Amino acid sequence: MQRITGFAALMASPLRTALRLLATLALLGLGAGAAANTLTQNVSWTIDRAGTTAKYRVVAYGDSIYAGYNGSTLNAAKYAAPTVDAEYLAALWNADIESVRRAKSGAVASDIYNNKIVAERSWMQAASTRVVTFEMCGNDGLQARSSFKSQTGTCNYTGLNNAVNSCKTYVAAAMDYINANAYAGVKLKIISNLHYPGYNADNVQSSCTDAGTGTRVNLQQVFLPKLASMNYWMCEYARQKGFQCADSFAQYMGADYDSNGDGRIDVDGLRYVAGESEASYVTRITSTLRGTIRDANAHFVSASSSYDYIQSDDTHPTYTGGTVNAGLFGGTTGTGAARYTSFTGGKSPIWNQYGHERMGWGLSTANPAAP
Repeated sequence: MQRITGFAALMASPLRTALRLLATLALLGLGAGAAANTLTQNVSWTIDRAGTTAKYRVVAYGDSIYAGYNGSTLNAAKYAAPTVDAEYLAALWNADIESVRRAKSGAVASDIYNNKIVAERSWMQAASTRVVTFEMCGNDGLQARSSFKSQTGTCNYTGLNNAVNSCKTYVAAAMDYINANAYAGVKLKIISNLHYPGYNADNVQSSCTDAGTGTRVNLQQVFLPKLASMNYWMCEYARQKGFQCADSFAQYMGADYDSNGDGRIDVDGLRYVAGESEASYVTRITSTLRGTIRDANAHFVSASSSYDYIQSDDTHPTYTGGTVNAGLFGGTTGTGAARYTSFTGGKSPIWNQYGHERMGWGLSTANPAAP
């Protein structure tokens, strides 16, 4: 049985609905050109497993990725990555799992830290909480990238460097805060790092010129090392601070077979290695294994078969399983049966076919055996 609340109550008055729709259109019209627009998209969805009464909670903080953003201001993917992980946990623990997503589409790392993780800490302090996860920094990078692309004259790299530094600051702060404030019985704390949206589209020359060479620069060549630095520190801080790191960059950008004949599946070759230096990781991503990185619009699961992990906006992960209300009219609190009740080899039948399914599976690989 499925229960949905929140939106239905708002729809009770046709006049109220009309006024809200007018306000929404006005908001979208005014904000269409703003790079820093944000949209709160909170969802609580419980995987109801038959024959069990035990219930545990997964709390996920983040931006549009964990929100399951799909271009709508009114709804989002029901099975965004944290809720996909909740299905894996329900089967592993034979329990009901509540997936709480406290997300803000468009938010930079400082916003997620201050207004989600800190301001909404009560969600992870509940005695039922067993997993706390977060992702951030994507919008820091996207905004810095957009600003750099618009530059003319001499290239200024300050905005890109500031994005990396802000990411490092707030990722570390978020881990420290979660360590200090999450319920003592939490069994897993895990971060997901960043895929590279628009990888192929960035393989063009800039409009600005580099001060040292006097020539235009390749945008992909500029942006990839910055993204690699962000991702390195997400995983390295995780290692230092008792978190796990789900390497979504490797999962999205590398193929599921050995394309360069080095004896390793591409995904494994791109993965962060615990304890390696930043210089080693960045060199491996930007040089040594650069040829194995592919745009996630065509994630190859074999040499002849691929799936599209990125929506038509060339940014957000693809998904399946429908949508829930999340956005300007409030969020959804609901319950439903799992799509899959068991997982052969720890993988659903569609684990590698959609972006959110792949990210959710990546989170699940760190799941503890018992709650």
